[in-house]
Amino acid sequence: MGKFVNDVKGFFDFCDKNEVKFVSFRFTDIKGMWHHMSYNLSALNEESFTDGIAFDGSSIDAWQPIDKSDMILKPDIETAFLDPFTADMTVVVICDVYDVYKGQMYEKCPRSIAKKAIAHLRSCGLADTVYVGCENEFFVFDDVRIFDSPNHAGFELDTEEGEWNDTKRYKDGFNSGHRPRAKGGYFPVQPIDTMVDLRAEMVNVLNQIGIETFINHHEVAQAQGEIGVKFSTLIEAADNVQIYKYVVKMVAHLNGKTATFMPKPLYGDNGSGMHVHNSLWKDGKNLFYEEGGYAGLSDIARWYIGGVLAHARAIAAFTNASTNSYKRLIPGFEAPNILTYSCQNRSASVRIPYGSSNKSTRAEFRFPDATSCPYLAFAALLLGGLDGIRKKTEPVGPMDENLFKLTLDEIRERGIEQFPHTLRGSLEALIRDNEFLAPAMSNEFIQTYQHYKFETQVWPYEERPTPFEFKSVFSC
Repeated sequence: MGKFVNDVKGFFDFCDKNEVKFVSFRFTDIKGMWHHMSYNLSALNEESFTDGIAFDGSSIDAWQPIDKSDMILKPDIETAFLDPFTADMTVVVICDVYDVYKGQMYEKCPRSIAKKAIAHLRSCGLADTVYVGCENEFFVFDDVRIFDSPNHAGFELDTEEGEWNDTKRYKDGFNSGHRPRAKGGYFPVQPIDTMVDLRAEMVNVLNQIGIETFINHHEVAQAQGEIGVKFSTLIEAADNVQIYKYVVKMVAHLNGKTATFMPKPLYGDNGSGMHVHNSLWKDGKNLFYEEGGYAGLSDIARWYIGGVLAHARAIAAFTNASTNSYKRLIPGFEAPNILTYSCQNRSASVRIPYGSSNKSTRAEFRFPDATSCPYLAFAALLLGGLDGIRKKTEPVGPMDENLFKLTLDEIRERGIEQFPHTLRGSLEALIRDNEFLAPAMSNEFIQTYQHYKFETQVWPYEERPTPFEFKSVFSC
């Protein structure tokens, strides 16, 4: 972002030029949800941006108690862009959250945590920039129905691309029969790919508000797509994920459809991930590149990967933050759950992309998904990597074979760790292994986060019977 305004005067000039009526101040909670409140432009002045905007923090999950609820939004003026979906001209400004009681950045604000991680990177003297590139996959459905009561639970999804519609009689009497079918979506042309125009509209909107895209295509699963967004610095990349999700959902909504970044909505088909590319730079030099190294990797890059893999089970609490995340990470669906690295090999949890050179050498972490809060996910990866560099942690590998063909016994014999199989497992790992996060995440935040995830995700999930359990256990 930062293409439209870079100071308060420029902001008001921008608003005047575009006849803006409202300003939407947006911030992110610990689960990654975007919140906002809108002000009439006429009610704002320069002090609104220097002193901040007051709001009630007690109504945000796992934030402030009601007796200490006053909080301040500190707008980041360079993030301003025109909201493409409002009837009245509205400008969006992304904010950090400030703690009025401690007189500092709020320790539970994900964006502030990410900024602390960047500050830690620079204080180490190792690098001045971490670049992050994201690949966010998503599903688009025509209809979603959810049932969750004491005696009635389930869901029903529909998409015209679903193979279950092969025999459906549509109102106009026409069923084309052209569908990608399970694992068949990568990536045939129309009419099998029904989302060409929808993705194009998403791309046009993203470009309109200043996010540079370079590719869009159908993904492997039925009703699944992806839009490639250009890499950027860590904070900007996380901001862009929030904007990207907003645009994808809104364009689908305005076209009578619904988009989701849920990792595994369809049984028997591939899930959606958020592959995250990382590289460290200093004075314009890519510290991850070394001529002659495996896949062009430097020692720093290898140790960075080693740190992430060493802490991966705890990092998973942030990068794979829902119970549904772990339904994607199972064998048979290109699941990157084996904690090793490899050049080009998509079966490893860390891949070194093809064609690496001085500027392009990077590590691609393939396990994250978009149920994570991007600020926390990117910060956790960075902190794990920096800990690996400090300790010169060597990762297991490289392993260039098809790891999906290994049996569990073979994986264990080679001493390869696996990704956690459940959110409970990752949260328990976080409880045991969190010292490496201390430069950006306080103990209070980590305690709040893991308790919140247990209370809102793990325990409610574990106590609910499922339709499959009735199929497999009811007659026992």
